[in-house]
Amino acid sequence: MDKETTIYDIAKELSISPTTVSRGLNDHPAVNKKTRQRIYEAATLMGYRSNTFASSLRKQRTNTIGVIVPMLNSNFQSSVLAGMERVANEAGYNLIISQSLETVQKEIANAKTMFDNRVDGLLVSIAYDTENVDHFEPFFSRGIPLLFYDRVPEHKKCTSIVIDNIQAAYKATAHLIEQGCRNLVHISGSLKVNLYQERLKGFKYALMDNNISFSDACVISTNLSVEAGISAAQQILQMDPMPDGIFVSNDTCAVSCLKTLSQAGISIPNDVAIVGFNNDPITRIVEPNLTSINYPGEEMGEMAVRSLINYLDGASDVAITNTITLRSELVVRASSTRKGEAS
Repeated sequence: MDKETTIYDIAKELSISPTTVSRGLNDHPAVNKKTRQRIYEAATLMGYRSNTFASSLRKQRTNTIGVIVPMLNSNFQSSVLAGMERVANEAGYNLIISQSLETVQKEIANAKTMFDNRVDGLLVSIAYDTENVDHFEPFFSRGIPLLFYDRVPEHKKCTSIVIDNIQAAYKATAHLIEQGCRNLVHISGSLKVNLYQERLKGFKYALMDNNISFSDACVISTNLSVEAGISAAQQILQMDPMPDGIFVSNDTCAVSCLKTLSQAGISIPNDVAIVGFNNDPITRIVEPNLTSINYPGEEMGEMAVRSLINYLDGASDVAITNTITLRSELVVRASSTRKGEAS
């Protein structure tokens, strides 16, 4: 096996000191540009590889940020990761990304892997069945910054980045009521998860403010998959009287529900008006186009990484700011508009 090229080999080749080589490879201003160029060229020709592991040990910094997402096959999570990647790369950090597959057991294993890999900080959107965050305690006890986004637990030691889910759900439900809907159903995700609890609250508040009674029968709790949308639609078709408005907690489920109802001869929005959540690209493909809450995933990812890096650079403390709330907006389309044109 060939011997690994070192800075001493480069120094000997160029007749300069190993210190100068080291500084040149790290763009130290004490080494002039011409000498740095010579060092780069020699390092490339000689097959030199920087020992980032040893460098990390010296700096007590790995320049990696861990990310745990529930599922990667989500337009929202893809948008979040795009925002995270952009800010991380600009700041010289790499991301290590893993998915919990919506189970707390996998989330626990992911957290241990991230800790063992000495990530500088961790970003997490929790799984469907995560009820406590004890498995993140090693990060809290070692002072490693941990930030939750989107699906967040209540925890006093870290920052959360969210939208105002109560307000967003209220807007969606109020819009259906403005269209003349009086018998509304909410298709929710797991009510163990904060954001689905909050969206249900927004739904209830809108009913209350419009003197519409609420009952538990108004809520269909699902995993918000395509199959869940089909099942929910079949359940709705059996209701008597049938609902005239449906607010769904994500677009994937909303679209499959809409299509199943349409195939059963239900006119959307004349018989049943539907609003989804997330403003995924599929909302502009399905017919009629789906009204939805626009949710700033990319901005959330950018904000999450920026907040962590500010903490690592000593510019802020993620344990002080408890919650960062981003904007959201209702994008009105044909699936819910019974009066006038969709904007």
